[in-house]
Amino acid sequence: TINNQQSTINNQSINNQSITMAIFDYSPWWAETIFITSIVLLVLYIIFKILQLSAKRTYYQWLNNPSTPLDVDSFVDTATNPPKYLKIAFLQKMSVGDRRPSDEVVKLASVESPHVAGLQVTERAEARGGGSSRTPSLLAREVVVDPEKPQPLVIGTIRMGFGHHRIAYAACSWAMHADQDAPSSPSFTSKDRTTYFHDLLNIDSPEADLIKSTDEVYSKMSRITSNIGGVVEKLWGKAMLSGDGDALRISGLTAVHLRPLFRDLPLDTPIIATHCYVALAAVSAGFTNVINLVIDNHAQWFVVVPGCLNLVQGPVNYQNFLKMGVQQSNIQLAGHWIPRDLVTNIPSDCQRRIIRASDGFGSGESSSNFKPRRILIPVGGAGAQRKFIVQFVRSLKPLIDSNKVQLFLNAGDHKHMKAAFKSVLSEIGLDDKYDNVNTTQGVHAFRENLLKGNEPNAQVTLFSFDDYFPAVATTDILSRVSDILACKPSELAFYPVPKLMIRRVGDHEQYSALRAAELGDGTLEAREIEDCVKYMDLFVNGPHLLEQMNNSIIKNNTEGVYDGCKNAVKIALERAAELKKNNKKID
Repeated sequence: TINNQQSTINNQSINNQSITMAIFDYSPWWAETIFITSIVLLVLYIIFKILQLSAKRTYYQWLNNPSTPLDVDSFVDTATNPPKYLKIAFLQKMSVGDRRPSDEVVKLASVESPHVAGLQVTERAEARGGGSSRTPSLLAREVVVDPEKPQPLVIGTIRMGFGHHRIAYAACSWAMHADQDAPSSPSFTSKDRTTYFHDLLNIDSPEADLIKSTDEVYSKMSRITSNIGGVVEKLWGKAMLSGDGDALRISGLTAVHLRPLFRDLPLDTPIIATHCYVALAAVSAGFTNVINLVIDNHAQWFVVVPGCLNLVQGPVNYQNFLKMGVQQSNIQLAGHWIPRDLVTNIPSDCQRRIIRASDGFGSGESSSNFKPRRILIPVGGAGAQRKFIVQFVRSLKPLIDSNKVQLFLNAGDHKHMKAAFKSVLSEIGLDDKYDNVNTTQGVHAFRENLLKGNEPNAQVTLFSFDDYFPAVATTDILSRVSDILACKPSELAFYPVPKLMIRRVGDHEQYSALRAAELGDGTLEAREIEDCVKYMDLFVNGPHLLEQMNNSIIKNNTEGVYDGCKNAVKIALERAAELKKNNKKID
C-alpha cells in the first residue's frame, strides 16, 4: 500500500512537471515573456520598497542627529509636498558623503575690510591646522559682542557667483548707516554699531570646503551649458526651476553641517542672510533674529527658509509664495536689494542720463551734440555667457566705428573672459586701442572723471582684476555713470539703471527680466543677438526709450521700490529691539 501511495505521488509530480513543461512548450512566446517580465518587475518592486524604507529611515536619522530648531517638513507641508526619500538620500549622499555634522565652535575674529572703510570682515581666529596654509590676519581681533554697545549686525553670505556677494555688500552699505538713516536716531551713531561681513567661504574650515565643492559643480555646469546652448542649455534651465520641497530639505540637511561657523556668536545677534544656506545654518544653530533676502523673482521652496523672516523684492513673487503655502508670518515684501550709494543718487544720476540721451535730438540742435551711449557689460560670477557676450560685442562694431557707443567691459576676475574680450576687440580692429583698468582705485578714479562731465580716455575700457572684490564692486561703481547696463537677468535686473536684458543663464532668471520690463527700467529679455541689435538701435537713434526708463526709475524710487536693503536693516533692528524688550519682561 505504501509503495502504491508513493508511486501515485511520483506520478502526480511527474504529471505536474509535464503540465508545466507543456505550458512553456506550447504557450506563445509572448506568454513566456510576460511571465518572466512579471517576475523581474516584482523583484525590482521589492528592492525599490526596501530601498525606500531604508532611505526613509536614513532621512529621519539625519533629522534627529543632531536635532535642531530647523523644521523644513512643517514649513513646506508634507501633506502637499511629501518627501521623496530616495531622491533626498541619494542627493544628500552625493553632496556630503558620510560626513557627520560637527558640534565644534569655530572661533571668529575680524579685520577691517581693505575695500570698505569701517566694515569688519570675519575670519577664523585660530589657525586651522591639518595642513592648511592659511593663518589669521595680523590685525585681526577676536569677535566679542559688548552688551554696553549697540547690537552688531551680521551680514551673512557665500560667494557662489557674484550675486550673493553683491547683495551682501548692498546690505552692508545700509547697515553701516543704519542709525543715521533712522527717522528717530538714538543717541549713538552708526560708528558705534559694528557691521560684520560674514562670508562662510572666508572661514578656513571643513565647512567652507564643503561649500566650495558644491559651488564648483554649479559654476562649471553654468559655463558649459551656456556656451553649448540648445537642448543642453534648456535642460539646465529647467533644472534651475525645480527648487521644490525636497530641494529645500536637502539644503536644510546640508546647512546643519555649517552650524560651527555661527556658534561663536550670541543667539540673539541679528543675521541678514543673502544665501539660503546662511539662513538655514543660522536657524538650525538656534538664532532667533534671522532675515533671509530672497533672490530672483521666481517663487520656489529652495530659496525660502523656515524659522525666519523671508523678504522678497516684488509683489508677484510675494503673492506666489503665499499661494505655495508660505505663511504670512514668514514672508514680507521689502523692495530691491540695491547699494545705498546708487539709491541716494538716483535723482541726479537719472537727470544726467536724460540730458545725455536728449543731446543732439532737440529742435534745431546739431547732431554733433550727440553723446555716445555708455554701455556697461559685466560678466557674472560663474563666468558663463562667454559665447553670447563676445557675439554681442562683435555686433556693436558699426556703432563703435561711428562713435555712437562707448563700452565698459567688466571681465571681473575671470581670466578666460579677459582673454575673450581682448580677442574680439582685436578682431573688430581695436587691438591696443582700449584702456585697461585693474584696480579698485582705478575704477573709482574712472567714475569720478565721468561724474565731472569728462569723457573716458578711450572708446572702450576693459576692467579686469585678480581679486574678487573689485570684480563685484566695479559694476556697482560704474552703474552711476553708465547709460545702459547690458546684463543677464540676475540680481542686476533689479538695479536702478536703464537695462538691456540679454540672454539668461537658467530659466529662473526670465522672471527677473519681466519684473524690470514691467517697472519700466529695463527691456524684455533679448535672447538672440538680433534682438540686442534692435534694442541698441532704439537706444541710439532717439532719446525716447532712455528718457522713459530714467523717468520710471525716478518714479519707482519715490515709491520705495529700491529700498529693499534699507528696509531689511530697519526690520532687523526693530526685531532686535522687540526681542530685547521681551527678554527683559521674562527676566
